[in-house]
Amino acid sequence: MEENKSLHQQLLEAGVHFGHLKKKWNPKMLPYIFAEKNGIHIIDLNKTIDGLQESAAALKSIAKSGKKIMFVATKKQAKEIVAEAAAKVNMPFVTERWLGGMLTNFQTIRKSVKKMQSIEKMLADGTMDSVTKKERLTLTRSKDKMEKVLGGISQMGRTPAALFMVDISHEHIALAEAKRLGINTFAMVDTNSDPTKVDFAIPSNDDATKSIAIVVNYLTAAIMEGLQERSQNKEEEETEEVATERMRGLDIDEEGGEKGERRGRGAGAGRGAGAGAGRQGAGGNRGGGSRPGGAGGRGPGGGGSRPGGSRPGGGAGRPAGAR
Repeated sequence: MEENKSLHQQLLEAGVHFGHLKKKWNPKMLPYIFAEKNGIHIIDLNKTIDGLQESAAALKSIAKSGKKIMFVATKKQAKEIVAEAAAKVNMPFVTERWLGGMLTNFQTIRKSVKKMQSIEKMLADGTMDSVTKKERLTLTRSKDKMEKVLGGISQMGRTPAALFMVDISHEHIALAEAKRLGINTFAMVDTNSDPTKVDFAIPSNDDATKSIAIVVNYLTAAIMEGLQERSQNKEEEETEEVATERMRGLDIDEEGGEKGERRGRGAGAGRGAGAGAGRQGAGGNRGGGSRPGGAGGRGPGGGGSRPGGSRPGGGAGRPAGAR
């Protein structure tokens, strides 16, 4: 509540509640009008705070997702304020003149931006020193003219995700292009405009410098918070990835060590078993059973392998009494 009261007081002091003359009002702004005083409509600041908070939350979410938000304010009162705020959060902006087709014909606009950047490069690296003074002056003037109109979108590689405008009646071409492409629109809407034309309307005085400044700075602060949260999330994700990779490396090392130990144990066991078997085999070969030895290698009974009567023996073969 204290924050709302302080914001309410700041909006009141900045004159955000002052609308246009009664005869210039748009009937669709009736829900946002608090009263009429001296022929001037007074905007309900409670509705302004609601619109501010809702828009800030949406812009913060868009910035956190990494998408671009384009600021558009070609009114004299808002040019410097919007340009400084957009540069602070590194967002594209248009403050001089809205070129027709800046969104719907973005590829052609990118060609002009590349031409401007090529001229800047030529002037910087000394390539233009070889041309005549008149040609150099012509190119310099062309670059200055393009930079004035396209300088705010020189780093924008694609169409933005959202468009913030000051005075939608003044920026009706930009609003029409954004609607055609389905881009989210945020805007300061005064009592002479139609709030239903934008996705997020902030009922407020879009003519006073202080009013524009307080609204733009409030939204810029929300965008800054979204960008900071995005950077923090990136750092946390990178830290988690590094930790995960380290854990994977440790797991791989441990698995490799265990496998090495198992292989070593298996090799030792294989060598031991092979050596024992070899020794046992050697002992068996050396035993009598593997190689015929002694009398056992011969036929049964030694000489008994030969038939007993094959050779006449002793007196049995000779006749009795013969010598």
